[in-house]
Amino acid sequence: MSTIFSKIAAGEIPSYKCAENDKFYAFLDISPLTKGHTLVIPRQEVDYIFDMEDADLAEFQIFAKKVAKAIKAAFPCKKVAQVVLGLEVNHAHIHLLPMNSESDVDFRKEHLKLSEEEFKEIADKIYTEYQKLK
Repeated sequence: MSTIFSKIAAGEIPSYKCAENDKFYAFLDISPLTKGHTLVIPRQEVDYIFDMEDADLAEFQIFAKKVAKAIKAAFPCKKVAQVVLGLEVNHAHIHLLPMNSESDVDFRKEHLKLSEEEFKEIADKIYTEYQKLK
């Protein structure tokens, strides 16, 4: 059975696309901690990131690195945090969050409420910056 993330990557469920290639997909988290909070997933369904084959995991990290560079260009910040939690959806994924302090990555804090227009604007900024990196 397909995960919600597989359905998003396949276009069966709408998302705010930030980047993609044939193996990976990046889209905005719909419950973001910061503007630019992006999820990066492999298109292949793998439950746990460390169950990925070494070569696939390396490619996944390289893709995430490019997305992080695009996020940093779109939303100037000190760093882009990478967080792997993996309990909420049984599909390997990385959270990328622009951060200026560690409190920006506290998942217990209140999440942002953004309009559809804000989501589209954020995704477009990241996508544009990602395209410059190709």
